[in-house]
Amino acid sequence: MKLPGSLLLSLPIIALSVSGCRESTPAAPRFAFITNGVAEFWTIAEAGAKQAGTDLGVEVGVFMPGSLTDQKQMMEDAVTRGFSGVAVSPIDSSNQTDMLNNVAASTKLVTHDSDAPASKRLAYIGMDNYTAGRLCGQLVKEALPQGGEIIFLIGRMEQDNSRKRRQGVIDELLGRSEDPERFDPPAEVVEGNGFKILGTLTDGFDLSKAKANAEDALSRYPEIDAMVGLFAYNPPAILQALEQAGKLNTVKVIGFDEDSQTLAGIKAGTVHGTVVQNPYEYGYQSVKVLQAIAAGDNSVIPADAFIHIPGRQIRKDNVEAFSKDLNAKLGKE
Repeated sequence: MKLPGSLLLSLPIIALSVSGCRESTPAAPRFAFITNGVAEFWTIAEAGAKQAGTDLGVEVGVFMPGSLTDQKQMMEDAVTRGFSGVAVSPIDSSNQTDMLNNVAASTKLVTHDSDAPASKRLAYIGMDNYTAGRLCGQLVKEALPQGGEIIFLIGRMEQDNSRKRRQGVIDELLGRSEDPERFDPPAEVVEGNGFKILGTLTDGFDLSKAKANAEDALSRYPEIDAMVGLFAYNPPAILQALEQAGKLNTVKVIGFDEDSQTLAGIKAGTVHGTVVQNPYEYGYQSVKVLQAIAAGDNSVIPADAFIHIPGRQIRKDNVEAFSKDLNAKLGKE
């Protein structure tokens, strides 16, 4: 059972989701893998981190915060308790630089999923979110070859990955040149190349609000052509709202990440496609890289400090093979 961030903080940090080790001894290195929330996406990453702990003979604590305050506390606790390294997906990278630098001054620090390039982290493990956003934009263009009205639903705009992912979709739809630093304000209507992006609705990682946002969008824009869910739980929330409104298969759905409901929607034809990351590898590689650095092997850090795990598009023609591989990694097959 997943515990909310507030409950996690009341427990001894090392007791939380600690992986099995081949030889668990008090001297075994300990590493913290900290997410930016609680979601099925992070359950997959947790499996990867724990498997790395087992394979490498180290202890791994996986921590899922419910808020920015939770995440700050988890990082501070990891330092206080002498963890040999911390891998974190920053919730608000631009305003967490000092916090992250404090962690980096005391232990080995890497980021995953969402980067904090201004911080003193040693490496970022993940995909290029701007490029992935453009992949998502390609799926939208496939679903709406004549263009149309679209709305985006996403958890937060403070995260580095959120901003770049969303911008990549917009730039692909409007036929713009590549520019990861471009930024269209979320509240503005963006129009061009046959597409009209009506806005971006955020939910703060609140699943009930995610569904309410989808319902509100359908109410405000009854003729909307497509809804794009940019966090893992957004496409399932969109599907629930569409089903209640009797608009499944009428409004196109394009997603991000490999939530089981999103994959089921692709199989059923209610979701056109999704761009998947590789959260299992985020978890595995975060622990593997931290273990190497802690052992004095800095060769695992590339010159650009970017350990690239590319995203890819999942459609009806490859969803079965992808699902089978994912289930195998999670021990479901």
